[in-house]
Amino acid sequence: MSRAALLVLADGRFPAGGHAHSGGAEAAVKAGRITGAESLESFCRGRLHTVGLVSAALAAAAVLGVDPRLLDEAADSRTPSPALRTAARKLGRQLMRAARATWPSAELDALAREFPKGAHQPVVLGLAARAAGLEAVDVAYCAAYESVSGPSSATVRLLSLDPFDATAVLARLAPELDRVADRALEAAWRVADEGVDALPSASAPLLEIGAEVHAAWPVRLFAS
Repeated sequence: MSRAALLVLADGRFPAGGHAHSGGAEAAVKAGRITGAESLESFCRGRLHTVGLVSAALAAAAVLGVDPRLLDEAADSRTPSPALRTAARKLGRQLMRAARATWPSAELDALAREFPKGAHQPVVLGLAARAAGLEAVDVAYCAAYESVSGPSSATVRLLSLDPFDATAVLARLAPELDRVADRALEAAWRVADEGVDALPSASAPLLEIGAEVHAAWPVRLFAS
């Protein structure tokens, strides 16, 4: 196992398509819920403890060998918004392409055949980490970090927010990211005994509503 592979997987330049998605930030900016660094921090904190927790647990469970089809069903049931389900599968498809080119794997190949239009991104992320020889804790951190780094970088473009201020938001959230990764890992380990119902199902209704509104916009800077 080379933990340096985590740096490759978590790098914003890894061609997984995340740059085209704002994680709900574009809709939140338009609605006036993100206006600067302080409100960005509140937005990211909420996203971390909901979407981030769920994604981290799903990805960690995939690394631990849980059936990815069951995990994809679990991801679907935890994503009420059709727009967010579509976005998650598009991201999963793009990540799959990058992962298969970087870490060839029979498991990734099988998942690609099973879901030609894309599996949910956290499930693909977990199998990509597994193919890279990473551990469940590694991908839990990766997924949790992605849940806040995407909105942070998007807000720099959307509001011309100072990149230093946006990065400081991520730094202040670091202790909470530790706790979320720990909770996600604990839940993933319980799946073997309790099934996928052991995975968290934290919800973020404003993100769901915002995604549906955003999907109907005729002009958007980001896909989601």
